[in-house]
Amino acid sequence: MTTLLLARHGLTDLTGPVLAGRTPGVHLSEAGSAQAAALAGRIAGVGLDAIVSSPLERCRETAQAVADGRAAEVVIDERFIECGYGEWTGRPLKELAREPLWQVVQAHPSAVAFPGGEALTAMQHRAVAAVREWNERVGEKGVYLVCSHGDVIKAIVADALGLHLDHFQRITADPGALTVIRYAPLRPFVLRLNDMGELRLPEDSEEKDGGENITGSDAAVGGGPGTT
Repeated sequence: MTTLLLARHGLTDLTGPVLAGRTPGVHLSEAGSAQAAALAGRIAGVGLDAIVSSPLERCRETAQAVADGRAAEVVIDERFIECGYGEWTGRPLKELAREPLWQVVQAHPSAVAFPGGEALTAMQHRAVAAVREWNERVGEKGVYLVCSHGDVIKAIVADALGLHLDHFQRITADPGALTVIRYAPLRPFVLRLNDMGELRLPEDSEEKDGGENITGSDAAVGGGPGTT
């Protein structure tokens, strides 16, 4: 089963008051750099087969903090870039909240195409397609990290949970937080969501010899024993 670690970049000076979007030159703030270093420490005990990042600086810097000390390189994948917010890019969120489209973004995001930008459905499609391709690339026992953006992460999680995109606003992805998804043969499992703790991955539920388990399923009856 392939395991995906989804990390949101650390804080920037624009995170919160402004929709930075794809604005170039937005770097981690001092607090964001500390979050990136803390993320690296929390997953230091997890072997990674790949470290992948959105091309935007704040994600590359966060991913590089993880790569430092691992003798690993950060691979840039354009498909994990922030949603294209078009004419909304760089505008204050308080101002955007007065736009009629804002309520549609909150309640019916699958209907939203940002003016001069990207549709949220298109964003989800390209991000999930990238995840599927990386799953194949690292293999069924692979573990890899993707550093991306809040809406992108929420869209990937919604797909993993089998949720319609219209429910993705119920998911949270905070700066520096980690979400872990394990892709099994029959379905994905969300192991952690918006987590700030140290990561210890559970073992696969399949038999140690790599064969199918006795039920032909990848989900334990009763929820499974968890980890200690």
